[in-house]
Amino acid sequence: MTGTFIFLLVILALVAVVAFWGIGIYNGLVTARNAYRNAFAQIDVQLRRRHDLIPNLVETAKAYMSHERETLEAVIAARNGAVAGLDRAKANPGDPAAMQQLAGAENALTQTLGRLFALSEAYPDLKANQNMMQLNEELTSTENRVAFARQAYNDSVMQYNNKREVFPSSVVAGAFNFAPAALLEIGADEAHVREAPKVQF
Repeated sequence: MTGTFIFLLVILALVAVVAFWGIGIYNGLVTARNAYRNAFAQIDVQLRRRHDLIPNLVETAKAYMSHERETLEAVIAARNGAVAGLDRAKANPGDPAAMQQLAGAENALTQTLGRLFALSEAYPDLKANQNMMQLNEELTSTENRVAFARQAYNDSVMQYNNKREVFPSSVVAGAFNFAPAALLEIGADEAHVREAPKVQF
């Protein structure tokens, strides 16, 4: 009777150890997933700020660049595409398709802004406009904040993906459907897209 009782205690102790070990791994995965989602929320804040600056920028430029309507419309269309991409990514941070769409939309916006600023060089009055200079400064500052937020997000995603892929965490991650998270990358095929738009006047 005593031997059976000790055997049952040992089995219960082993089950408890395995259960606590599994709970610890599960909680670590949840914490890592929440960390990259929080990091994406910081990207969201900065990209929203960037997107909110663009209509003011276009309105200011419109007064001086009436002959450049096509470029101004392209900037607004690219901005709207970026907003839609951000909304999709915000609904499911880390989703590979959503991250790819967001990166593509932001690349398109960066390119159209680059064209706008290149054209604005031909308009000295626009370059000297106080509102335009202030928007330029805010946009440049926002671009830097986006870069830092993206770096923090990508670091968090890497930590989460490492945690879910290493053994024995991979067993728990597979059992509870912890999907891999995608990095937010800028288009690798175009080197100039990796840089913030040149907005100096």
